Amino acid sequence: MAQPTPRIIKETQNLAKDKVQGIDVTPDPQNFKHFYVIISGPPNTPYEGGVFDVELLLPDDYPMSPPKCVFNTKIYHPNIDNLGRICLDVLKDKWSPALQIRSILLSIQVLLSSPNPDDPLNNEAANQWKTNEGLALMKAREYTQKYAKKH
Repeated sequence: MAQPTPRIIKETQNLAKDKVQGIDVTPDPQNFKHFYVIISGPPNTPYEGGVFDVELLLPDDYPMSPPKCVFNTKIYHPNIDNLGRICLDVLKDKWSPALQIRSILLSIQVLLSSPNPDDPLNNEAANQWKTNEGLALMKAREYTQKYAKKH
């Protein structure tokens, strides 16, 4: 069985030691490339009060390739589709091996605070954000209350 690289060991230790506010990370004890993440909805957003389950998987060639992240909690957001896939530049073309798991999780947290309807993965939500932001925010709050309950 493959062993974690020194970088993965160091990042995992840093995540445990130096926690990020609003983000709880638990490594899978059976698979060092798999992380269970709980992201608290940021304050002053329609996601406030919600708790979102996210999974992060490191590819075999990490850090040369970005992690794969998916929301397991249903969310109404222009950059997260109904399968939980996330449209985020640092998970795609803006990835750099200098980035770490921590920076990815912070970027996802920022994405919840600042949706980008001009780079959508959920076109319906993006159109709603562009045409009637108030209604979009209301629907995002409804989804948060319905699906992102505290554990």
